[in-house]
Amino acid sequence: MALSDADVQKQIKHMMAFIDQEASEKAEEIDAKAEEEFNIEKGHLVQQARVKIMEYYERKEKQIELQKKIQNSNLLNNGRLRVLKAREDHIKLLREDARKKLVELSQDVAGYKKLLEGLIVQGLYQLIEENVTIRCRQKDVPLVQEVLDRAVASFKEATKRNTKVIIDNNNYLSQDLAGGVELVAQNGRIKVENTLESRLELICQQMLPELKEMLFGENVNRKFRD
Repeated sequence: MALSDADVQKQIKHMMAFIDQEASEKAEEIDAKAEEEFNIEKGHLVQQARVKIMEYYERKEKQIELQKKIQNSNLLNNGRLRVLKAREDHIKLLREDARKKLVELSQDVAGYKKLLEGLIVQGLYQLIEENVTIRCRQKDVPLVQEVLDRAVASFKEATKRNTKVIIDNNNYLSQDLAGGVELVAQNGRIKVENTLESRLELICQQMLPELKEMLFGENVNRKFRD
């Protein structure tokens, strides 16, 4: 039985409606799938970005913490250096005050002569030479001449050795020195400095740890004590 044109048109419309419906459902399915994939990718990207941001700020926090430690260390070191410098400056002032007071020793003639004799004898013990030259301040020459024989005699009595000692009248010690003597032998190749300043410096070096402890308290980092 042949279909009429109306039936044909009806079937065509029905088929077109079915195709449209199927296409619409397929499009919705594709859109849903795309939306799902988009959300998944978006979540993945957001998570990556969040991790990167967290890592960035963790690095920044560590850098800031490190900078704080470095700054604190620098401040601490600078503070220690300032303290050490202040202590050294204070010790220098004490040394300078002591050096100025050395001048008073030479003003006591009797005491200074005894001191010169002891310095000469000590220098002779250090040299143990047959020929020795003594240098002193020009104004101390008479005092050195006065005590020289006794000093040589003391040396000979203690060592059983002879020594010839002369005063250098061509090369005097500086008048700026507080006093004392300098002994030379073997044409100046051997020298013993026994000026008051050199003795003060030696004492300061030997007593420096004890002096620091007296002035600034005990050093907890000091391991050895003589």
